[in-house]
Amino acid sequence: MSVAKAYAAELIGLTAEIVTVEVDISNGLHAFSVVGLGDRSVEEAKDRISAAIKNIGLVSPKQKNQKVVISLAPADLRKEGTSFDLPMAVAYLSAAGDAELSPEGKIFLGELSLDGQIRRASGVLPMLCQAAVKGFKEAFIPVENAEEASLSRGIAIYPVSSLQDLLDHLSGKARLEPLSAAGPLFASGQEDSFDMRDIRGNSAAKRGLEIAAAGAHNVILYGPPGTGKTMLAQSFRSILPSLTYEESVEVTSIHSAAKMLQGGLITRPPLRSPHHTASYPSIVGGGPFPRPGEITLAHRGVLFLDEFPEFDRSVIEALRQPMEDRVITISRARGVITFPARCILIASMNPCPCGRGKGHGCTCPSNVFEAYRRRISGPIMDRLDIWLNVEKVDYVRLAEAESHAEDSASVRARVEAARLVQHRRFFSGGSGLSFNSEMGPQEIERFIVMADGARGMLRSYAKKLGLSGRAFHRVMKVAQTIADLDGLAAPGEKQILEALRYRRNASF
Repeated sequence: MSVAKAYAAELIGLTAEIVTVEVDISNGLHAFSVVGLGDRSVEEAKDRISAAIKNIGLVSPKQKNQKVVISLAPADLRKEGTSFDLPMAVAYLSAAGDAELSPEGKIFLGELSLDGQIRRASGVLPMLCQAAVKGFKEAFIPVENAEEASLSRGIAIYPVSSLQDLLDHLSGKARLEPLSAAGPLFASGQEDSFDMRDIRGNSAAKRGLEIAAAGAHNVILYGPPGTGKTMLAQSFRSILPSLTYEESVEVTSIHSAAKMLQGGLITRPPLRSPHHTASYPSIVGGGPFPRPGEITLAHRGVLFLDEFPEFDRSVIEALRQPMEDRVITISRARGVITFPARCILIASMNPCPCGRGKGHGCTCPSNVFEAYRRRISGPIMDRLDIWLNVEKVDYVRLAEAESHAEDSASVRARVEAARLVQHRRFFSGGSGLSFNSEMGPQEIERFIVMADGARGMLRSYAKKLGLSGRAFHRVMKVAQTIADLDGLAAPGEKQILEALRYRRNASF
């Protein structure tokens, strides 16, 4: 009888591939098939499409003696998910003569309910961004995805609530209104759990976290149980600046692709805090069709690993590459996918299994104590820029009301100022970096210009402490961040000494 087509998209990692949905209808005994390497949810779309078409008052494909073949091209690309329902339905109705469709420049995404309503789809934002790059001009998406889609640029977005509304729009009976081209930002509902002013004492730990936030340095908090390590880590996000537009698009796209987007767009740095029983794939990502793990979901934000030594050894060691390169590469038989992992790692741990620590009433046998220490390898320790000892706060201090305590907004202002200094430094140098922590050996030599006295002091202390080459460079990077916070062009002896205090001490 006739052939028609529509366009959809399939996510591969965090990028989208445009899929052409072709429908052929021919005379003969009833048959309805979907080809093109679709998964079970794509195969089941035949029933959803048939019921939806019937329930909006048109003749269902299953009520006709005809052969219907729906092809999803390219045929060698695995298709999964329910977002193909809408383009398949539209292409079928166009081939059957029940819809007027000029497919070029239009992309359709959405799941169909049995009564013809259009339900939310996952991964819409990265699909729309790729569609705009490919030259598509219009996109028809579920109303529930409107907030997410408002971040896309270069393509007109039409939120649609039902298949009937879409058909009326395509035929000209009733026009759908596109989203505003400006694309308003909606809050994600991720409010900061704690404020720095809520934390009594631990001024040294607060200072260390401020430095970490300014330069995007990895941190470990160690100390006895109940000293506030978790509360410090959870308040860390409150001193981080909000995401820029580009960062918000990037982070929201990641969470959308991972089917983790809830309540709207993400405009604050994400905070991910997986339990120490989390599996290897859940942290680094993976699966037959690789999906982002916790370290990617924390991109542009914070990955908090409480009880760090209790995580599986393979999980801890897998952090080596992303802590250094800010990406995580997952290799599978089906291909290799690289996910972004530019996050700040905050780990916490007790001094020993019993929590008291040597010299403070520790009851752990020597072999148990040593085994606990060995759970964190030397290479991982080297990659932790700042070690913060969180000590107990006396009960009198805890009961006092600290009206003079500094709030997160004040700390965040200093962090933003220090980050602006770094942005100007690296932008003028054409390096493409954002933070001091991202500097490699060449950038360190280029951008960190210390006086001879400060450099000599650093070499002397590095020799006494037995620092590795990596640790030596990380001390320099932390010292530069301290200098940025102090309003100095280069670190001096004071900044070097403070940076050295944040290195791992002999007891660890």
